[in-house]
Amino acid sequence: MKTDIEIAQQATLKPIKDIANQLGLSSEDWEPYGNTKAKLSTDLLKKLDSKEDGKVILVTSINPTTAGEGKSTVTVGLGQALNRIGKKAVIALREPSLGPVMGLKGGAAGGGNSQVLPMEDINLHFTGDIHAITTANNALSALIDNHIQRGNNLNIDPRRVEWKRVMDMNDRALRQIVVGLGGPLRGVPREDGFNITVASEIMAVLCLATSLDDLKERLARMVVAYTYDEEPITVKDLAVEGALALLLKDAMKPNLVQTIENTPAIIHGGPFANIAHGCNSIMATKTASKLGDYVVTEAGFGADLGAEKFLDIKTRAGDIETNAVVIVATVRALKLHGGVDKDNLTEENVEALKAGMENLEKHIETIEQFGLPFVVSINKFPTDTKAETEFIEEWCESRNVQVALTDVWAKGGEGGISLAEKVIEKIEVEERNFKRVYDLNETLETKIRKIAQKVYGADDIEISPQAKKQMMFYEQQGWGKLPICMAKTQYSLSDNPALTGRPENFTINIRELHPSVGAGFIVVLTGDVMTMPGLPKKPAALNMNVTNDGKVTGLF
Repeated sequence: MKTDIEIAQQATLKPIKDIANQLGLSSEDWEPYGNTKAKLSTDLLKKLDSKEDGKVILVTSINPTTAGEGKSTVTVGLGQALNRIGKKAVIALREPSLGPVMGLKGGAAGGGNSQVLPMEDINLHFTGDIHAITTANNALSALIDNHIQRGNNLNIDPRRVEWKRVMDMNDRALRQIVVGLGGPLRGVPREDGFNITVASEIMAVLCLATSLDDLKERLARMVVAYTYDEEPITVKDLAVEGALALLLKDAMKPNLVQTIENTPAIIHGGPFANIAHGCNSIMATKTASKLGDYVVTEAGFGADLGAEKFLDIKTRAGDIETNAVVIVATVRALKLHGGVDKDNLTEENVEALKAGMENLEKHIETIEQFGLPFVVSINKFPTDTKAETEFIEEWCESRNVQVALTDVWAKGGEGGISLAEKVIEKIEVEERNFKRVYDLNETLETKIRKIAQKVYGADDIEISPQAKKQMMFYEQQGWGKLPICMAKTQYSLSDNPALTGRPENFTINIRELHPSVGAGFIVVLTGDVMTMPGLPKKPAALNMNVTNDGKVTGLF
């Protein structure tokens, strides 16, 4: 069986000019970034403002295994399938982070015959957007420390600097560090730490900004520290929002590429869904909806994380209407939720599958609460047996749940035609009754509790003394009306990754809060979730190499 990279390297790519022409773009609308990638103008969305929006299809999933369940693969495959049945579809995806690429989970370019290309570039440095975010983030750190060193006119308390440095790699050794050691000329000593770049508020700001002006305004609002009197210090106080925007001006431009079947794809931004809001940029999704009759996009991890944040945060900020949802399920993940050890997921086990269906059931209920039409996609793996896939189909059909066996890894768009037809039927026939989980005017505690109870199925929340104090302070600062961005494990509906299936009688532990005022939400840390992941015992990087003629090997 060919690997993803072998399939990708044998594909025939069209010049990016052909893809731009396919979308009706003029030469002013895009600029080439090599032969197979392009940057779209930040003015394009304004130019297309009067054009009717295409239908937005959100792809989400059940709680995944550590390897992921193929949301990106299904997203790409569905986009290709829509074009095969005569619909004009554009795909909108996130940019992969190097941490997972070099670590365990892998990239985010899809797989098999449903990939976005060139997958080597997309999974590595791509067009440098994530590096620009890293640079802007760390420039801000340097400017904060320089301000403290050079007289500290803003009265910043070095013990209360909230802004952390970042790097786009899993590196647990950098979670907590001390900077400024070595005497007066080396700075003021203080505790610091690193987050992974995709957890930076600047990543969230870039993804939620709708223009360069909006980007500057959001950057200016970011809270970076507190004074000795516990007053918030913002980027505006430091007067550096212009410099940060300058570093991000090219990163603001969405990236245009193509799939194996030459379907246009816009890839832009990549916040994690377990520690950030997990969606590609508003500019990417809205541009795709102006250029196509249908836009297929995805949100990270399960519906408890990515879909909830897409619908409660992103659609609010971008005024995006969601027309249908695809819930991706796999035999292997359902067996894991049914109690099978991760090393035995390839063995047929219909009984375990039956037990694991409760996880899918909860994610179905969550999307039903939002009042959106949906289809369950069984993302087929070579190890799935007929008995297993038929069981899932029968389970869905017995509950009047529309389901499609999807084989887009092996067959590309052809393997997603059934899914595409069922999604189109849902959009055209079924009525939407969209409603969000919470109202922005509710208190922070009420909003958090509603997410925990309605989306996770928790009995209640338990708030630490620190988090209670933060809630009171944030309400006093006028931040209480912001949406909530939960930071939680992706492997469970609870905040404990070991509780698979559909846990009952559990409480979500609210550890602490963090204000992402520039992005426009409050981050709520639960359980033991980390904003700087670590590498596994055997990182994927061990298999990677490049030949003397520049050919990449071992990248999935």
